[in-house]
Amino acid sequence: MAMARASSGLQYPERFYAAASYAGFDGSPRSSSKAVRSKFNSESALILYALYQQATVGPCNTPEPSAWNAVEKSKWSSWKKLADMASTEAMRLFVKILEEEDPGWYSRASNFVSDPVVDVQMNQSSNVHPVVENGNPFPETKTISTENGSIVEAQDKDVVSEGFGSIGVYDQWIAPPISGHRPKSRYEHGAAVIQDKMYVYGGNHNGRYLNDLHALDLRSWSWSKIEAKAGAESLESPSPVTVTARAGHSLISWENKLISIAGHTKDPSDSIEVKAFDLHTCTWSFLKTYGKPPASRGGQSVSLVGGGLVIFGGQDAKRTLLNDLHILDLETMTWDEIDAIGVPPSPRSDHTAAVHADRYLLIFGGGSHATCYNDLHVLDLQTMEWSRPTQQGEIPTARAGHAGVTVGENWFIVGGGDNKSGASETVVLNMSTLVWSVVTTVEGRIPVASEGLSLAVGSYNGEDVLVSFGGYNGRYNNEVNVLKPSHKSTLQSKMMETPVPDSVSAVLNATNGTRDVESEFEAGQEGKIREIVMDNVESDLMKARGKSTNEHLIATLKAEKEELESSLSKEKVQTLQLKQKLAEAETRNTDLYKELQSVRGQLASEQSRCFKLEVELAELRQKLQTMEALQKELELLQRQKAASEQAALNAKRQSSGGVWGWLAGTPGNEKADDA
Repeated sequence: MAMARASSGLQYPERFYAAASYAGFDGSPRSSSKAVRSKFNSESALILYALYQQATVGPCNTPEPSAWNAVEKSKWSSWKKLADMASTEAMRLFVKILEEEDPGWYSRASNFVSDPVVDVQMNQSSNVHPVVENGNPFPETKTISTENGSIVEAQDKDVVSEGFGSIGVYDQWIAPPISGHRPKSRYEHGAAVIQDKMYVYGGNHNGRYLNDLHALDLRSWSWSKIEAKAGAESLESPSPVTVTARAGHSLISWENKLISIAGHTKDPSDSIEVKAFDLHTCTWSFLKTYGKPPASRGGQSVSLVGGGLVIFGGQDAKRTLLNDLHILDLETMTWDEIDAIGVPPSPRSDHTAAVHADRYLLIFGGGSHATCYNDLHVLDLQTMEWSRPTQQGEIPTARAGHAGVTVGENWFIVGGGDNKSGASETVVLNMSTLVWSVVTTVEGRIPVASEGLSLAVGSYNGEDVLVSFGGYNGRYNNEVNVLKPSHKSTLQSKMMETPVPDSVSAVLNATNGTRDVESEFEAGQEGKIREIVMDNVESDLMKARGKSTNEHLIATLKAEKEELESSLSKEKVQTLQLKQKLAEAETRNTDLYKELQSVRGQLASEQSRCFKLEVELAELRQKLQTMEALQKELELLQRQKAASEQAALNAKRQSSGGVWGWLAGTPGNEKADDA
């Protein structure tokens, strides 16, 4: 088996911390100006001070000291001249200069250097030996190699469990030794940090909802259970509160209170419940709210923005997925339903949300009944408009049940799953650039690859740490894991594929994990750093580094410019096509309008003709009525005439009866005689 021996017994960044401790920069009794000056001359001491500050704090942003304090001003000037040098580069230069000044420092530092990792695996699998930490066996590996503060290689290792000393390692999950009575294993619980304690409330264990409250002291790493006293129905009512067991709720720290909002319960109410736990009185109280509260739900996201809580999505008691948006003003305790413009995220639950610059609400991932998502949506809280920006870098896989917290402009996402397996990568999104990066990857069924875990930001030795608890990955767990993120506000993305100069490859090229750290910096570079410190002139190293970085930035910008120009060309073509379609549509519209006008003219003409016909018809009807009257009068006159003629005829016959009788042979007198 081929093995390579690290030159100083420790890999970075542990080797830097050992060197800093030996030089007297670690806060120990040796950490004094007198102790440092006793080991090194003024020039070297000044250089080491500047590099230590750059490595641990970052670029100098402190005000310039007064001119009369020459020592402090020299230290400030030395640090300021390092500009934006990367933390890892400063670490390596610090060790390099220390070894040049004191070649045997490591052998003399062995008394206070903790358990060095000596053997570095090369092209072979590590021998795995189980170690027991917190009562749980974890396979151990002896490979810890970092580039840019990120884990490059961690073979067959679930969690590095090496106690408090290992928390000094950046971007690596640690299982610290925990004391006290641990809470019951659970997932879908709520967690929040106030001061130096992380509080855990509720959750789900084996299908049973929980209502217990526990606190983890982040200084002693000791658990304690908080026995809540009976509280009040509201701030005005003295009625006792029964703390309902729940899961899928959100726990928010506000002032000196823990606010529990929403969540699934055995007997769900119609609307969201808001409770507060007062840390001073150890009592729960229902908070009386006004306005129209949202429907009860679980798996929602709740984000504290200014003096309000922004609630999005979740799943109601009938398992209906939601994508509504509500805001609870904590000053007036009034609900407001937001009807944002734009396309909102699809209905979902078990997603994560973060707030950037007190203006933008970011929603990532989550799941529906059939699928999981890895989309990113942004809500502008000023304009209340949804957008779906383009993600860059190593976009995480689809997941639900994950947890997220923000540290500055970085949004860390841990755990979750896709109904098939847990997500093993801890990823980070720079919310200013929307570039994803992988912080570290774990292997095996461990809590940070679980669903329904909690993630909070605490403080350890004055530095931010991510603290995860619980989760479900085939079994419920109650383990605590800790990760200390890199200090840099912007983690380097691995998406950069352009060649990088050797002088900065250790910082920017995270894929070159086997490069010998000693060969990356030539001897002349330290001298150039000295020129920066002592002569107050720009060093050739910084110029070369700046030039290399500028060349890389120029190349990146050119690539982005070409991509933008290509996109612009496509947009122009699409715009031209749309203009042509618009012109055709306008032409068709004009023709149709002319046709419509013609039809309208014909219709008006027909209407006029119809009106005239109606008038003529009315006149004819009147004439017809007159003719009918005349006809009736004519018929009457004809009947009268006929009657008159008949009467005249009858009279004539009577006057000439004798003649007619004689002619007939019956004279009138004979008739008379006969009679």
